[in-house]
Amino acid sequence: MSAEDPDAAEDTESEEEEDIRYFVRIGQTDLDGTKSVERSLTEMNGIGHRAARLIAEKAGVDRRAVFGKLDDDVIDSVVELVEGYADEVPDWMNNHRNDYFSGETTHQIGNELEMTRRQDINRMKMIDSYKGVRHERGQKVRGQRTKSTGRTEGTIGVNVEAIKEEQAEEAAAGDEE
Repeated sequence: MSAEDPDAAEDTESEEEEDIRYFVRIGQTDLDGTKSVERSLTEMNGIGHRAARLIAEKAGVDRRAVFGKLDDDVIDSVVELVEGYADEVPDWMNNHRNDYFSGETTHQIGNELEMTRRQDINRMKMIDSYKGVRHERGQKVRGQRTKSTGRTEGTIGVNVEAIKEEQAEEAAAGDEE
């Protein structure tokens, strides 16, 4: 072994690291290319662990492979599967079923999911449905218990600091006399 061999090994490692795409863009979201395919897909709004596994399986990619080291055509196939996810899975796996206006079942991802959710809540508020009224008041919407949890007001019990301040003021008033 010569002194040049370790340098050559370091050069090949740095060339392999340079081959990685650090950001993979899907829609309007930048995904981390240094993480595994499954982990980086779950960072996107609307894609969970189950959806990420299904996408990786349909693309024929190992879900534990580093996302940025994949070939461009494989990454493109993953992007196409993410954008066409609603067509690939049954209706019960989509996150926006039976749209109010069109009646279609879609799967929203990224910013579209947030906008659709906000529009649905605003529609419920405008028509004064029960859920809309609960959203307006900031109360629990889905039937959770409210007797003991979800209290947003201040503490109702004894305020120890206020009592100590009053005692200190009384002591200071007693010393002045």
